[in-house]
Amino acid sequence: MNTDLDEAALRAYRSTQTEPDDFDDFWRRTLSEAREHDLDVQAEPVDTGLTTVDVLDVSFRGADGQRVRAWLRVPAGAAASGELLPTVVEFVGYGGGRGHAQQNLFWASAGFAHLQMDTRGQGSLWSTGDTADSGGSGPAADGVMTRGIDSPESYYYRRVYTDGVRAVEAARSLDVVDADRVAVLGTSQGGGITLAVAGLVEGLVAAVPRVPFLCDFRRASVITDSDPYKQIGRYLAVHRHRAEQVHEVLSYFDGVNFAKRATAPALFSTALMDATCPPSTVFGAFHAYGGDADITVWPYNGHEGGGVEDDLEALAMLRGAFGL
Repeated sequence: MNTDLDEAALRAYRSTQTEPDDFDDFWRRTLSEAREHDLDVQAEPVDTGLTTVDVLDVSFRGADGQRVRAWLRVPAGAAASGELLPTVVEFVGYGGGRGHAQQNLFWASAGFAHLQMDTRGQGSLWSTGDTADSGGSGPAADGVMTRGIDSPESYYYRRVYTDGVRAVEAARSLDVVDADRVAVLGTSQGGGITLAVAGLVEGLVAAVPRVPFLCDFRRASVITDSDPYKQIGRYLAVHRHRAEQVHEVLSYFDGVNFAKRATAPALFSTALMDATCPPSTVFGAFHAYGGDADITVWPYNGHEGGGVEDDLEALAMLRGAFGL
């Protein structure tokens, strides 16, 4: 059943999420600290047994100088040809990691370079990961939503979003990548990271946040009983007097606030039966978006969104953005 407002109300909805006065300074400082560490991109070919796609095992220095893993997938022979490819940098959904080298071949099969970033401290719920999380944490609920929630400096997603920015920088440094034709894309948590990176990185040609998570936190935390947002509710059910402090911290990481700063053309998607990322939270970010943006609404789908249909719509949009 529908989990939120009807479509007409969604199109009228505007988020009430506020932003801290030092939002931009916080992120400038955060990225400046990360850039004190050399990016140190390393890429090694992987023997996958595939004949149409080449895969490289990539790593780079992310938040705190920690090495973050990724896969780079390109059409077979592209790296040796000297051709510069339009590139998709993809971020992964909650609980997943970069998976196996032979997975997720769609974007390379379309003729793009495809850098898929691992997500630190995740990769055990539905796909494998290879990157630990260097940050410590005080008391937290299950999962990562309240890891380091005591302050913006220690919050888990400060490190993840920083990794995302550094992933784009790493991609742009690779010989096979056309640094002027880079797009960011992700589903669920990956969509939330996509919005953050789109708001922090200049010169992207497109952003594709699909059923994005990590948006409109204050509303999300009270209108769904589904994880991962419910982790915030369980934490505040115990820490009853910390709600305002927690929401102040979360405002530094809200996709609505990053969307205001993003200018790359964007294609959103949402689903009216999605209890994991309620559609009003997606529309909150969509309506705040600073550049040209479209949104696809799937009336009879849940958190799977449009599935392969989202892929096909994104492919058409990206081909146009890449000038193909």
